[in-house]
Amino acid sequence: MRISVLDNDNVQADLICQVLNGAGHNCQAFDNGKDMLGQLRKDSTDLLIMDWQVNDVPAQEVLRRAKEKMAPNTPTMFLAGSAAEDDIVAGVTAGADDYLVKPLRRGELVARVQALLRRAYPSQNGAEQLQFGPYVFETRPGRLMMDGEQIDVTHKEFNLALLFFRNLGRPLSRAYIHESIWVRETAVPSRTMDTHVSRVRNKLRLRPENGFRLVPVYSYGYRLERLGA
Repeated sequence: MRISVLDNDNVQADLICQVLNGAGHNCQAFDNGKDMLGQLRKDSTDLLIMDWQVNDVPAQEVLRRAKEKMAPNTPTMFLAGSAAEDDIVAGVTAGADDYLVKPLRRGELVARVQALLRRAYPSQNGAEQLQFGPYVFETRPGRLMMDGEQIDVTHKEFNLALLFFRNLGRPLSRAYIHESIWVRETAVPSRTMDTHVSRVRNKLRLRPENGFRLVPVYSYGYRLERLGA
């Protein structure tokens, strides 16, 4: 899905896009309302996420003008400070579909975005099939195939493997992996993640002779590499 993000804070905007791109979306960030509205005149978006404290145009005006340019069913989400109750009231009153309170939590961001998209586009909620070389992921049944043969994986192993393939070549921090896979589990021992990574590596045979390599990144996390790419 195409997602537009409006945020004056470039660091936060980059983080949002990193998380949502990792979840399989196509995210584009804007640091001012004028540029974002200009883009909406030329191209459509499937979801708008905007910080309520934009600098160049009042947030209510940005949201009103954006809704004029987007399809009627396009959902909108805004970001508000933890103590900004007035912003929350104003955003909901202006017609936003949902909101998140900063600081953002990656797992919650993905979950809330997916919920909005499911409600807005029910006809597109069928099983998704993603292929990476010999590996085929079928998201609705949670089935994983390699060269046409099903691999026996648990739900978390499936999600972990898909996370690595969607971020092929990109180092993922342990914190990012934790928040993406163990969303509601706060106290996950380090060895639990390492065990799951080891199982994914073995079950999917992520070895150089098969063209992929899942390696640790010292003091950071893990990275899935495609060899010879």
